[in-house]
Amino acid sequence: MINKEQLNSNIPEHVAIIMDGNGRWAKKKGFFRAVGHENGTKAVRETVESCAEIGVKYLTLYAFSTENWNRPKLEVDTLMKLLVNSLKNEIKTLQKNNIKLNAIGNLKLLPTKARTELLEVIEKTKSNDHMTLTLALSYGSREELIKTIEEISIKVKNGVISPHLINESVINEHLYTKNLPDVDLLIRTSGEQRISNFLLWQIAYAELYFTEVLWPDFKEADLLEAIFNYQKRERRFGKTSEQLS
Repeated sequence: MINKEQLNSNIPEHVAIIMDGNGRWAKKKGFFRAVGHENGTKAVRETVESCAEIGVKYLTLYAFSTENWNRPKLEVDTLMKLLVNSLKNEIKTLQKNNIKLNAIGNLKLLPTKARTELLEVIEKTKSNDHMTLTLALSYGSREELIKTIEEISIKVKNGVISPHLINESVINEHLYTKNLPDVDLLIRTSGEQRISNFLLWQIAYAELYFTEVLWPDFKEADLLEAIFNYQKRERRFGKTSEQLS
Protein backbone atom coordinates (compact mmCIF):
# COMPACT_ATOMS: atom_id res chain seq x y z
CA MET A 1 0.00 0.00 0.00
CA ILE A 2 1.41 3.39 -1.04
CA ASN A 3 1.68 6.20 1.50
CA LYS A 4 2.32 9.92 0.97
CA GLU A 5 5.98 9.61 1.95
CA GLN A 6 6.63 7.38 -1.08
CA LEU A 7 5.56 10.05 -3.54
CA ASN A 8 8.17 12.34 -5.05
CA SER A 9 7.74 16.01 -5.95
CA ASN A 10 6.34 15.18 -9.41
CA ILE A 11 2.69 15.61 -8.43
CA PRO A 12 0.37 15.89 -11.46
CA GLU A 13 -0.89 19.46 -11.75
CA HIS A 14 -4.27 18.43 -13.17
CA VAL A 15 -5.99 15.15 -12.27
CA ALA A 16 -9.28 14.18 -13.91
CA ILE A 17 -11.42 11.28 -12.71
CA ILE A 18 -14.23 9.32 -14.35
CA MET A 19 -16.10 8.22 -11.23
CA ASP A 20 -17.57 4.93 -12.41
CA GLY A 21 -19.19 2.03 -10.59
CA ASN A 22 -21.80 3.48 -8.23
CA GLY A 23 -24.60 1.38 -9.73
CA ARG A 24 -22.61 -1.85 -9.76
CA TRP A 25 -21.47 -1.23 -6.18
CA ALA A 26 -25.10 -0.92 -5.09
CA LYS A 27 -26.22 -3.96 -7.10
CA LYS A 28 -23.49 -6.15 -5.59
CA LYS A 29 -24.74 -5.23 -2.12
CA GLY A 30 -28.42 -5.63 -2.97
CA PHE A 31 -29.20 -1.89 -2.76
CA PHE A 32 -30.96 0.50 -5.11
CA ARG A 33 -28.63 2.44 -7.46
CA ALA A 34 -29.35 5.62 -5.49
CA VAL A 35 -27.52 4.14 -2.49
CA GLY A 36 -24.45 3.70 -4.67
CA HIS A 37 -24.58 7.35 -5.71
CA GLU A 38 -24.97 8.43 -2.08
CA ASN A 39 -21.92 6.43 -1.02
CA GLY A 40 -20.03 7.81 -4.00
CA THR A 41 -20.18 11.27 -2.41
CA LYS A 42 -18.00 9.97 0.45
CA ALA A 43 -15.33 8.97 -2.05
CA VAL A 44 -15.56 12.44 -3.59
CA ARG A 45 -14.90 14.11 -0.23
CA GLU A 46 -11.91 11.90 0.57
CA THR A 47 -10.44 12.32 -2.91
CA VAL A 48 -10.85 16.10 -2.90
CA GLU A 49 -9.21 16.48 0.51
CA SER A 50 -6.39 14.09 -0.37
CA CYS A 51 -5.63 15.89 -3.64
CA ALA A 52 -5.56 19.23 -1.84
CA GLU A 53 -3.21 17.82 0.80
CA ILE A 54 -0.62 16.34 -1.59
CA GLY A 55 -0.50 19.39 -3.85
CA VAL A 56 -2.72 18.69 -6.87
CA LYS A 57 -3.66 22.13 -8.21
CA TYR A 58 -6.62 21.12 -10.39
CA LEU A 59 -9.05 18.24 -9.89
CA THR A 60 -11.83 17.63 -12.41
CA LEU A 61 -14.58 15.11 -11.65
CA TYR A 62 -16.95 13.69 -14.27
CA ALA A 63 -20.12 14.06 -12.24
CA PHE A 64 -22.89 13.96 -14.87
CA SER A 65 -22.56 13.53 -18.63
CA THR A 66 -24.82 14.72 -21.44
CA GLU A 67 -25.66 11.04 -22.00
CA ASN A 68 -26.75 10.63 -18.36
CA TRP A 69 -29.89 12.65 -19.13
CA ASN A 70 -31.12 9.49 -20.90
CA ARG A 71 -31.14 7.48 -17.66
CA PRO A 72 -34.44 6.70 -15.87
CA LYS A 73 -36.08 9.88 -14.56
CA LEU A 74 -35.99 8.65 -10.96
CA GLU A 75 -32.22 8.16 -11.10
CA VAL A 76 -31.66 11.56 -12.75
CA ASP A 77 -33.84 13.25 -10.12
CA THR A 78 -31.91 11.46 -7.38
CA LEU A 79 -28.58 12.59 -8.83
CA MET A 80 -29.75 16.20 -9.01
CA LYS A 81 -30.95 16.11 -5.39
CA LEU A 82 -27.62 14.62 -4.34
CA LEU A 83 -25.84 17.42 -6.17
CA VAL A 84 -27.79 20.08 -4.29
CA ASN A 85 -27.31 18.38 -0.91
CA SER A 86 -23.61 17.75 -1.53
CA LEU A 87 -23.00 21.38 -2.45
CA LYS A 88 -24.73 22.51 0.74
CA ASN A 89 -22.87 19.99 2.89
CA GLU A 90 -19.42 20.43 1.39
CA ILE A 91 -19.13 24.23 1.35
CA LYS A 92 -17.39 24.05 4.75
CA THR A 93 -14.92 21.48 3.41
CA LEU A 94 -14.13 23.67 0.41
CA GLN A 95 -13.60 26.76 2.57
CA LYS A 96 -11.51 24.89 5.15
CA ASN A 97 -9.20 23.55 2.46
CA ASN A 98 -9.09 26.83 0.47
CA ILE A 99 -10.61 25.12 -2.59
CA LYS A 100 -12.31 27.01 -5.40
CA LEU A 101 -15.31 25.34 -7.03
CA ASN A 102 -15.68 25.46 -10.80
CA ALA A 103 -18.14 23.80 -13.19
CA ILE A 104 -18.04 22.93 -16.89
CA GLY A 105 -20.75 21.70 -19.22
CA ASN A 106 -24.11 22.78 -20.56
CA LEU A 107 -25.19 24.08 -17.17
CA LYS A 108 -28.40 25.67 -18.44
CA LEU A 109 -29.86 22.16 -18.69
CA LEU A 110 -29.56 21.65 -14.92
CA PRO A 111 -32.72 22.04 -12.81
CA THR A 112 -33.07 25.57 -11.45
CA LYS A 113 -32.47 24.55 -7.83
CA ALA A 114 -29.30 22.63 -8.67
CA ARG A 115 -27.95 25.39 -10.90
CA THR A 116 -28.70 28.09 -8.31
CA GLU A 117 -26.96 26.15 -5.51
CA LEU A 118 -24.00 25.45 -7.79
CA LEU A 119 -23.55 29.10 -8.75
CA GLU A 120 -23.84 30.18 -5.11
CA VAL A 121 -21.03 27.86 -4.01
CA ILE A 122 -18.90 28.94 -6.99
CA GLU A 123 -19.39 32.57 -5.94
CA LYS A 124 -18.60 31.88 -2.26
CA THR A 125 -15.36 30.04 -3.09
CA LYS A 126 -14.11 32.19 -5.98
CA SER A 127 -11.26 33.71 -3.95
CA ASN A 128 -9.88 30.36 -2.75
CA ASP A 129 -6.58 29.55 -4.41
CA HIS A 130 -5.08 26.33 -3.01
CA MET A 131 -6.84 24.02 -5.47
CA THR A 132 -9.55 24.28 -8.13
CA LEU A 133 -12.22 21.57 -8.05
CA THR A 134 -14.12 21.37 -11.31
CA LEU A 135 -17.38 19.45 -11.63
CA ALA A 136 -18.21 18.32 -15.15
CA LEU A 137 -22.01 18.53 -15.16
CA SER A 138 -24.21 17.96 -18.17
CA TYR A 139 -20.86 17.68 -19.89
CA GLY A 140 -19.95 15.95 -23.13
CA SER A 141 -16.70 16.55 -24.98
CA ARG A 142 -18.27 16.31 -28.44
CA GLU A 143 -20.91 18.87 -27.47
CA GLU A 144 -18.12 21.09 -26.16
CA LEU A 145 -16.18 20.82 -29.41
CA ILE A 146 -19.28 21.54 -31.53
CA LYS A 147 -19.95 24.64 -29.40
CA THR A 148 -16.34 25.72 -29.84
CA ILE A 149 -16.43 25.28 -33.62
CA GLU A 150 -19.69 27.22 -33.83
CA GLU A 151 -18.32 30.13 -31.78
CA ILE A 152 -15.09 30.34 -33.77
CA SER A 153 -17.00 30.05 -37.07
CA ILE A 154 -19.19 33.02 -36.15
CA LYS A 155 -16.11 35.08 -35.28
CA VAL A 156 -14.48 34.12 -38.60
CA LYS A 157 -17.64 35.08 -40.46
CA ASN A 158 -17.74 38.46 -38.70
CA GLY A 159 -14.06 39.11 -39.35
CA VAL A 160 -13.06 38.89 -35.69
CA ILE A 161 -10.70 35.95 -36.29
CA SER A 162 -8.74 35.13 -39.43
CA PRO A 163 -9.06 31.43 -40.31
CA HIS A 164 -5.31 31.33 -40.93
CA LEU A 165 -4.66 32.33 -37.31
CA ILE A 166 -6.72 29.56 -35.72
CA ASN A 167 -4.37 27.50 -33.54
CA GLU A 168 -4.49 25.47 -30.34
CA SER A 169 -4.57 28.60 -28.20
CA VAL A 170 -7.61 29.97 -30.04
CA ILE A 171 -9.43 26.65 -29.63
CA ASN A 172 -8.49 26.44 -25.94
CA GLU A 173 -9.95 29.90 -25.33
CA HIS A 174 -13.38 28.72 -26.56
CA LEU A 175 -13.57 25.48 -24.57
CA TYR A 176 -15.41 25.10 -21.26
CA THR A 177 -11.97 24.44 -19.75
CA LYS A 178 -10.37 27.68 -20.97
CA ASN A 179 -9.13 28.49 -17.45
CA LEU A 180 -7.70 25.02 -16.83
CA PRO A 181 -4.40 23.43 -17.93
CA ASP A 182 -4.36 20.20 -19.92
CA VAL A 183 -4.94 17.01 -17.93
CA ASP A 184 -1.82 15.23 -16.67
CA LEU A 185 -3.45 12.13 -15.20
CA LEU A 186 -6.84 10.63 -16.06
CA ILE A 187 -8.19 8.01 -13.65
CA ARG A 188 -11.17 5.76 -14.32
CA THR A 189 -12.60 3.45 -11.69
CA SER A 190 -14.65 0.22 -11.96
CA GLY A 191 -12.49 -1.64 -14.49
CA GLU A 192 -13.91 -0.02 -17.62
CA GLN A 193 -11.20 1.13 -20.03
CA ARG A 194 -12.74 3.86 -22.15
CA ILE A 195 -12.92 7.63 -22.12
CA SER A 196 -16.72 8.04 -22.45
CA ASN A 197 -16.72 11.44 -24.17
CA PHE A 198 -14.73 13.13 -21.40
CA LEU A 199 -12.20 15.92 -22.09
CA LEU A 200 -11.18 14.47 -25.46
CA TRP A 201 -9.15 17.55 -26.43
CA GLN A 202 -7.69 18.13 -22.97
CA ILE A 203 -6.32 14.59 -22.45
CA ALA A 204 -4.25 14.53 -25.65
CA TYR A 205 -1.06 13.83 -23.65
CA ALA A 206 -2.54 12.66 -20.36
CA GLU A 207 -1.40 9.49 -18.66
CA LEU A 208 -4.32 7.05 -18.35
CA TYR A 209 -4.85 4.93 -15.25
CA PHE A 210 -7.59 2.31 -14.91
CA THR A 211 -8.48 0.57 -11.66
CA GLU A 212 -10.94 -2.24 -10.86
CA VAL A 213 -12.05 -0.41 -7.69
CA LEU A 214 -15.68 0.72 -7.81
CA TRP A 215 -16.03 4.43 -7.12
CA PRO A 216 -17.73 4.20 -3.66
CA ASP A 217 -14.76 2.06 -2.53
CA PHE A 218 -12.13 4.47 -3.92
CA LYS A 219 -9.99 5.60 -0.97
CA GLU A 220 -6.95 7.80 -0.45
CA ALA A 221 -4.74 4.72 -0.85
CA ASP A 222 -6.18 4.13 -4.32
CA LEU A 223 -5.51 7.75 -5.30
CA LEU A 224 -1.93 7.52 -4.04
CA GLU A 225 -1.45 4.27 -5.98
CA ALA A 226 -2.57 6.02 -9.19
CA ILE A 227 -0.22 8.96 -8.62
CA PHE A 228 2.68 6.65 -7.70
CA ASN A 229 2.07 4.79 -10.97
CA TYR A 230 2.04 8.13 -12.81
CA GLN A 231 5.37 9.12 -11.27
CA LYS A 232 7.03 5.96 -12.63
CA ARG A 233 6.13 6.86 -16.22
CA GLU A 234 8.18 8.86 -18.69
CA ARG A 235 6.16 11.61 -20.37
CA ARG A 236 7.84 12.30 -23.70
CA PHE A 237 5.27 14.49 -25.52
CA GLY A 238 6.44 13.12 -28.87
CA LYS A 239 10.16 13.35 -28.05
CA THR A 240 12.61 10.50 -27.50
CA SER A 241 13.97 9.49 -24.09
CA GLU A 242 17.40 10.74 -25.18
CA GLN A 243 16.00 14.20 -25.94
CA LEU A 244 14.45 14.43 -22.48
CA SER A 245 17.71 13.50 -20.77
